[in-house]
Amino acid sequence: MDCSLNKINDLKLNLELPNLSKYAYKYSLAQRIKPEKSDIRPDFFRDIDRIIHSLSYTRCIDKTQVFTYSDNDNITKRIIHVQFVSKIARTIGRALHLNEDLIEAAALAHDLGHTPFGHVGEKYLNELSLKYDNTYFSHNVQSVRTLMVLEDNGRGKNITYQVLDAILCHNGEFASSKYEPKPKTMEEFLKEYNDCYTNIDVLKKLRPSTLEGCVVRISDIVAYLGRDIEDAIRLKIITKADIPDNIVKILGDNNKDIINNIILDIINNSYNKPYILLSPKIYQALIDLKKFNYQHIYNKANSSDRLKQIKVMFSVLFENYLNDLKLQNKNSSIYQVFLNNMNDDYLNNNNSARKVIDYIAGMTDDFFLHEYDKFIKLN
Repeated sequence: MDCSLNKINDLKLNLELPNLSKYAYKYSLAQRIKPEKSDIRPDFFRDIDRIIHSLSYTRCIDKTQVFTYSDNDNITKRIIHVQFVSKIARTIGRALHLNEDLIEAAALAHDLGHTPFGHVGEKYLNELSLKYDNTYFSHNVQSVRTLMVLEDNGRGKNITYQVLDAILCHNGEFASSKYEPKPKTMEEFLKEYNDCYTNIDVLKKLRPSTLEGCVVRISDIVAYLGRDIEDAIRLKIITKADIPDNIVKILGDNNKDIINNIILDIINNSYNKPYILLSPKIYQALIDLKKFNYQHIYNKANSSDRLKQIKVMFSVLFENYLNDLKLQNKNSSIYQVFLNNMNDDYLNNNNSARKVIDYIAGMTDDFFLHEYDKFIKLN
């Protein structure tokens, strides 16, 4: 080992913060699926760089968070939600003396696999995935796949498996009063990831292997509840007066207070503990708020006619791309934009349905609509 590498190792060791909690995940335990040469950056810090420079991260700027058809430029897009999750999670992580780099990497990448049109698009792509590929589609699984397989023309970004695990297990749709990590080896993580495609029970019962992953998971929920309320008020879907008094008294009636009250509760109940815990009062208010949002915001974000329209668009584009692959229509955008840029390993080891799933999942809202309009004009 030469002197320069010795200096790099010394610098990396100095970055192992002395005030980290005994429950924090240590930099020295970071492990990549493919071993590679180190540089001056600690591995989780290096993952952050790889994530923010990825093309899938760039495309989050034009992906739906909740409200798709809005010409109000103040409404949250996916990229803004990602930033909120990162900031909230790092705030909690810093207070609990956890590994902030691991937290930030997972938070910034947790939604890279989200489809155009948010959870509505995810639902319809899942239906098509089951129909044509016999696999479940879930955005958290696709986020891992994006970094492991799709980025860099099919080579992937070689992110540490601890970050990938936190991404896989982040799903903010499943709230809990207590988040306790379930340690895993790399092999156990990979098996769990692969099982998610065919076993819905595995998909629903995912648990992060690190306390940092637990922080990202609860932060996903904290990041969207209050902000979605403010967006809905801005779009005149609800008013502040609609928020039930029992929620307002505990959490507040605005995004700032909601975030602040939940974060402080998490810190107070989780400090120097091997788990993340919410008090019964705050947890119940969070559950009530989540229920309110579903009834009064998410279920009203799209009309029934609009949902039917989006479903038709997904089906039409999916079947059209499948036909293009069958006919080897090299003029199709699935070749021109996607497959012509992928390496032989990807092209030879994925069936047609999987290629179409990957292509559509990676689209921005605008590109998806452009592709559909182009298809309509041609037919």
